[in-house]
Amino acid sequence: MELIPALLLGIGLSAAVGFRIFVPFLLMSLASNMGLMELSAGMTWMGSTPALIAFATATLLEVGAYFVPWLDNLLDSVTTPAAFVGGTVMMSSAIVEMDPLMHWALAIIAGGGTAGIIKGGTSTTRLASTATTGGLANPLLAGTEIIGAVGLSIMSMFIPIVAGVLVLLTVTYALWRIVRWRRSRRLA
Repeated sequence: MELIPALLLGIGLSAAVGFRIFVPFLLMSLASNMGLMELSAGMTWMGSTPALIAFATATLLEVGAYFVPWLDNLLDSVTTPAAFVGGTVMMSSAIVEMDPLMHWALAIIAGGGTAGIIKGGTSTTRLASTATTGGLANPLLAGTEIIGAVGLSIMSMFIPIVAGVLVLLTVTYALWRIVRWRRSRRLA
């Protein structure tokens, strides 16, 4: 795989980790098992049958837990830091050939950072939903996040350039909004 599509694949999958930790891992494992995706040398274990079973089980548990009001907020406190790690692993898995220093620097900064930004946004949205609806709207958010994780994972694997550019534009816009909001609060 060429470098730019590999990087965009990694960014797309890392963003999907921000929605649901295990959905992109499950889909990546499936794609690897079906011969649709090549994993980097240190990450080939993700394409094994035991890994596929583990990711499927973890995905079912994670998806189910997010549909339980209040448990979803508790789960966010655990999965927010895990998203940084998951995003780093996703990016590392997608980069097949690169100098190890650059490989891990990109994996941590681009992969972990992207997943963390997306996860921070979803956690903040869920917290606001809990505060305003008492958690009644949270299952709707959970469904939307699952659709986002599955859709973005599939798009990343089959059209990584579109997925990666979409994620980069979204993250850039979100960061710009945060900076604007902070500046306006400082001036007030």
